[in-house]
Amino acid sequence: MLELHGIPVSPGVAIGPALVLNREGYRIPHCQVASADIEEETLRLRRAVDALSRGLEASRMETAAIAGDSTGDIFAAQLQMLHDPRLHAELQRRIRQENQSAAYAVSQVLHRYASDLRRLDNSLLAQRADDVVDIEQQLLEHLGAVTRRPLTELTEPVIVLTHNLTPSETANLDRRYVRGFCTEIGGPGGHMAIVAKGLELPAVVGIGDFLQSVGGAAMVIVDGDRGIVILDPDKETLRRYEEGRERRQNLAIRLAQLRDLPAVTIDGVAISLSANIEFPHEVAACLERGAMGIGLYRTEFLYLASNVEPSEQDHYEAYREVVEAMGGRPVVIRTLDLGADKMGSRPLTEPEPNPFLGLRSIRLSLKHPELFRPQLRALLRAAMHGDIRVMFPLITTLSELRQAKFLVNTIAEDLAEEGIPHRHDIPIGIMVEVPATVLMLDRFVKEVDFLSIGTNDLVQYTLAVDRSNECVADLYQSSDPAVLRLIRRCVEVAGEAGVPLGICGEMSSNPARSLLLLGLGVRSLSVPPNALPKLKKAIRSVTLEQCEEIAARALTMEAARDIDLYLLERLGKLAPELIVS
Repeated sequence: MLELHGIPVSPGVAIGPALVLNREGYRIPHCQVASADIEEETLRLRRAVDALSRGLEASRMETAAIAGDSTGDIFAAQLQMLHDPRLHAELQRRIRQENQSAAYAVSQVLHRYASDLRRLDNSLLAQRADDVVDIEQQLLEHLGAVTRRPLTELTEPVIVLTHNLTPSETANLDRRYVRGFCTEIGGPGGHMAIVAKGLELPAVVGIGDFLQSVGGAAMVIVDGDRGIVILDPDKETLRRYEEGRERRQNLAIRLAQLRDLPAVTIDGVAISLSANIEFPHEVAACLERGAMGIGLYRTEFLYLASNVEPSEQDHYEAYREVVEAMGGRPVVIRTLDLGADKMGSRPLTEPEPNPFLGLRSIRLSLKHPELFRPQLRALLRAAMHGDIRVMFPLITTLSELRQAKFLVNTIAEDLAEEGIPHRHDIPIGIMVEVPATVLMLDRFVKEVDFLSIGTNDLVQYTLAVDRSNECVADLYQSSDPAVLRLIRRCVEVAGEAGVPLGICGEMSSNPARSLLLLGLGVRSLSVPPNALPKLKKAIRSVTLEQCEEIAARALTMEAARDIDLYLLERLGKLAPELIVS
């Protein structure tokens, strides 16, 4: 049994067989072979080596005829590597003595060779690592043990272990079979983490270089609550986690009984609880858990979940599906938040040295009206079918807001001229994600219908911490005193202006932190659907006076860790059922 520690990004516990993806995206099955099958396994390896040898020799001759012998010698060098006696001795030892499958032995040995070469000071030798990786991949293909097929084509339950997953790869995980995942890199506020929560997949990221330690792990536990990954758990550990999963299921059943009850504190203060979604199909989960509306619909996943850029009609149909399913409840649709760690089917920017400070979100949309206009047209058309509100992300200046509003008005006029049904008076809001916006909020409130604090980016830009970087993950703390002061100012300015304000960032999905937010004056929260029941339980377990006392005490503290420990302690006394052991 091996216990690894990382960063918890999506709650829950998943237990299942391991599926390891190496950095090149290949699927590497981990399996042992029976003693009776060892001879057959060595024969399979010999056939794969022979097939690859013939292929490399053919490539050498063809290349030499076209580009000369020196270029053809590249394949000659690979042939020499392929027939290295030491390589074959180690492969035979792993198969015959350790009962490893030929594919697993090839993957482990050649991947280690490549890693050793990359660490050498000699640049010429280090470059040979690519040749080794190429041999590894081709051998695995000849063995029929790898696939470049997407994870959407799985046929059995798995826990995915990989170096990294992009937001689009995460969005395309087949939830019927992928029970959870863990990665070597990543941080708590990255979009991969957000998508994992939306899919309700337990996930741990930022573990570090652990794939080489996986060995022949057959069973994996992903503890998305505590940030723990356990490879090949022993019987006692497995029993303990199975019992914990049963307790969690029992709690979920009890919390489900709150679905139709209002989110009201003991002393009668009503709180609006809405849900964050990425995909239309998530609406069912929102309604099942009693969401009062959709507080954040992240529309960029129309791009990330497809290889084809969505048309105006694609946008319109997705928005109409959501708003009609919500049955008159408000749906806040955020315009495209592409850029940084999220890009669509075509590159919209040149590579940037610091993309989180570059051309992203509203900046990208305004620079590419051919991208922005179809979405806005679809929004105004879909608003005919229900309560749709539009929200612009990463607004930093009044000029950006005014440009975006002008474009909305222009498109409304175009639709009117074309005789297309639409809504011209759609409510417009902004996400408060940048300290500059907070400082200028007294001006912004005069030009918007509502505000929503996006704590994920607000924390990132306030604390100068890349939210997807595991190296500084310990500094990414939404309960940092500086962040709390910014939130308090937002509440004060919005209150004075009479402009509705809510929070749609991940901070609000934590029951302990939600009590702090209520104490700061926040009355509207939007969270992942699976967080709604716990949040409602927390709200119905406290008085507003208790929340205000919690906020007042937290604001006197100097460190996020102290604040979080205090919040956890208070939640344990006020709603002990929500504390996970």
